[in-house]
Parts: sequence; C-alpha cells; structure tokens
Amino acid sequence: MEQTTEIRMVLVEPSHPGNIGAAARAMKTMALKHLYVVNPKRYPDPQALWRAAGGDDVLEACRVCDSLSQAIDDCQWVVGTSARQRRIPWPVLTPEALADEVRERPGQRIAVLFGREDSGLTNEELQRCNAHIEIPANPVYPVLNVAMAVQVICYALYRGMGDPVQPLVWDRPPAPLATVEALLARFDQVLTATGFINAEQPGQTMTRIRRLLARTQLDETEVGVLHGILTHIERPPPH
Repeated sequence: MEQTTEIRMVLVEPSHPGNIGAAARAMKTMALKHLYVVNPKRYPDPQALWRAAGGDDVLEACRVCDSLSQAIDDCQWVVGTSARQRRIPWPVLTPEALADEVRERPGQRIAVLFGREDSGLTNEELQRCNAHIEIPANPVYPVLNVAMAVQVICYALYRGMGDPVQPLVWDRPPAPLATVEALLARFDQVLTATGFINAEQPGQTMTRIRRLLARTQLDETEVGVLHGILTHIERPPPH
C-alpha cells in the first residue's frame, strides 16, 4: 500500500461497542489503522476492547467525532457503503473496484463510511460521497453486520492495492470535501436567488449538481473558478 495514502474507516453512530472493537480488529488484520467513530452510543466500553483482541492499538488510536463533517471534511475522496437503490443513482463500486480507485489516488485522504446497524447511512450522508459501495450478497438478505462489512472492505483493499498506479500529474491537489461543500452551498444560494431554483419546489436540481461534482474531483483552482462564475452571475447586468 502507498504509505502516504490515508484510508479512514468511519463508523457513523454505531449503537454497539462490540462492533467498534470488531472493526478495529478487522482493520488490524489488513494493515489499516485509521478508525473514526461518529457519535457512538456507547464508547469507550469494555466490550469494544474485548472484541478488538489484537487490534487494541487501532482502537486506542480511534478518533471519536461529534459530527460526520468533523470526520471527513478534510478528505479528498469519500465513499459510502449502501445496500439500497436510490431515486437518483450514484456511481457504484464493488469492493474490488474500490481498491482500484484508491490505487489511483496515492497521497490522498480517503474515507469509507459505514452506517448505523439498523438503518445504514441517510440519503443526505450518502449524497456527500463521491461514490457508493455495494458488497455482493444474497439478494434475499443482503444486509451485513457493520464489522463484517468493514472486514470485507479491508480485505479487498489489502488484496487489491498492490503497487500504486502511476497517477495523472495535476498542477493542483484535489479539493477537500469541506471546500466542495461550501461551493455546493454557494450554488444553491445563487441559483435560488436568480430564480433558477424555485425555493418552494426545489426539485432535484441540487442533488444532480452534487452528483456531477462528486464524479468530477475538483482541485482548489477549479473550485475558485466556479466561485468566480457564480460571483459574475450575481452581479447586476450593466446598463
């Protein structure tokens, strides 16, 4: 694995501390170490330490966050696990395809999100992702325990990473998620103010713009250019 790449496993609002410990153990066996937990119901907890077994060093380094933004806003590429089809489809990866994508992003901060045990990730959380991951499973019952899903993803990354693919050389690094989120908020503001989006019936316009930007990994300069275009749109026409 490329040493400079940071791959985070992010557990969103886990309800059982045993799943946190089991996720740490799964990561340890596949040489991953960056575990983030968002608003856990019970943690720290002895059950987490017990389930971590030999992965207690991963558990000890675990970062507990108050919000999803705190866990991923500085990341440059984010993917979320989901077993459900959405009204507006997002790019979908298999675990193996995820490993291929990660290989093409050496040196980036990458987050893989895992949802709640009973309900998974919300639509809003999934819309913050560049792509979704679906783990192939029995169509009659395709639901995996959170820790099991972490193990599958970590295994695919460990097996599939290999030597990094030679990346395209860009003149600017990819923009972090927080920067893209600010741009999306600006799009919403400007398009609503100009009447392009009806504030009372906004429809799916912003969701589709969000999906477009999720597929296109913007760099800082490109974000600045788009902000400049929006500023120009906001200016009153010359007399």
